[in-house]
Amino acid sequence: MSGAELRSRLPLSPAAVRAAVLAGSALYTSVEVVARTGSTNADLLAAARTGAAGGSVLVAEEQTAGRGRLDRSWHSQPGAGLTFSVLLRPAAVPAGGRGWLPLLTGVAVASALAARVAVDAALKWPNDVLADGPDGPAKLAGILAEQAGGAVVIGVGLNVSATRAELPPGQSTSLLLAGGSNLDRQAILTAVLGELERWYLRWTGAPVPGDAAGSGLRAAYLRVCSTVGQQVRVELPGGGVLAGRAGGVDDAGRLLVSTPDGVHAVSAGDVVHVRPGR
Repeated sequence: MSGAELRSRLPLSPAAVRAAVLAGSALYTSVEVVARTGSTNADLLAAARTGAAGGSVLVAEEQTAGRGRLDRSWHSQPGAGLTFSVLLRPAAVPAGGRGWLPLLTGVAVASALAARVAVDAALKWPNDVLADGPDGPAKLAGILAEQAGGAVVIGVGLNVSATRAELPPGQSTSLLLAGGSNLDRQAILTAVLGELERWYLRWTGAPVPGDAAGSGLRAAYLRVCSTVGQQVRVELPGGGVLAGRAGGVDDAGRLLVSTPDGVHAVSAGDVVHVRPGR
């Protein structure tokens, strides 16, 4: 491992992160960095239930009980990635439109990585950030949105300097393996949170709060979404399977899948991009 890679694994400085994120921010109200926790999402969901302010950020060097979609669990490698959550209170956005929040977060991650790390990421609906690997697109980051009353907690787990041996089996990658030009975790974290703030304020501050089209969010998402336009197989939470062409994303953030019997709006499910001939 090179010197730059080793430096990227040094513990984050809570004071430096706090100063970088809060300076001039119109969204963030507090930033906490902890060495170890079970799940940053679970911690902020508990805080939300006791009245924690919107704009609270929690970063963990290590998660021992991180959660993905469909209650999948995972453990983060200390120093090899970024795991953090943000508590948001989008009171002006109708509940039906809040499904755009994980998609908005994906746009923020992709934008920050292109600008800061020179890695072109793509988004797989609804919550995966992908980068090209030797065997095709591989998962670089995961996003999880969870609600507690009127609050939404967005969690991000991003692989930064993880080696192939440190990644879970399957199609996973890291900024290191994707040829990232800068593995400075503080700089990456600050960039992602900056892009998240920019898009969140634009989306909530639109003439119609939460209007994905009017805020430019829908267009930005479609530019980096690798799912729309693909033949897909969606494994639904109840055990069903839906196969067809992903034609777009609706006002609620749902994936629109065209099948022989019509267009279906999918709010949750595991999406597989079906290659020609499969």
